[in-house]
Amino acid sequence: MSSRFYSSLTKKYVMSLAGLFLLSFLLVHLLINLLLLFDDSRYLFNEAAHFMGTNPLIQTFQWVLFGGFIVHMIFGVILQIQNWMARPKGYKKKNASEENYFSKFMIYTGIIVGIFLVIHLFNFFVLKMSGQVPEFSGHEGTEDMGWLVFDLFQNGGYVIFYVVAILFLGFHIDHAFQSALQSLGLNHPKYTPFFKVVSRLLAIFIALGYISIPLVIYFK
Repeated sequence: MSSRFYSSLTKKYVMSLAGLFLLSFLLVHLLINLLLLFDDSRYLFNEAAHFMGTNPLIQTFQWVLFGGFIVHMIFGVILQIQNWMARPKGYKKKNASEENYFSKFMIYTGIIVGIFLVIHLFNFFVLKMSGQVPEFSGHEGTEDMGWLVFDLFQNGGYVIFYVVAILFLGFHIDHAFQSALQSLGLNHPKYTPFFKVVSRLLAIFIALGYISIPLVIYFK
């Protein structure tokens, strides 16, 4: 086998591992954010945010997470470009992967999600670093990050932008999870259908979970 094949295979392994790593973050982040819907005092959410923002291990981990996001995005773009270059111009017959509607647009949904994450995180970090986040009432030294979330989701335009972006994230996850497992060698006629179902359910759970937060806050 050529060195190009090994190089492409290595990129797929790394991208898949980074993708699964990011998926675990999305689940943890979602569970913490959902606390806002079940605790009007914002106490639980702010305590969790304060712990994550002051714990040295987690602060180090967030840079690993950021690196994983960059690696996943860069390798995804490189592999897509390689696939486009390797595909013969006159090739008409589509393989099983290309017939999957979501897989055809993985690169585009990935780019949209990437842009959204940059904007979303920028909004939070800029406000936090500029000192515009008030102190949580009765808890000295703890910022009211819950207030920041509520304030951001009072903006109807931003809520629409957020919901649309999360729908694209759901589309991306629908194919990404099963594709990552397949790239890591977990591909078998007996188990692949199960992985596809899990991937679909995971995408629905994450998308609906994240979408529910701004909608409940905005219409509450």
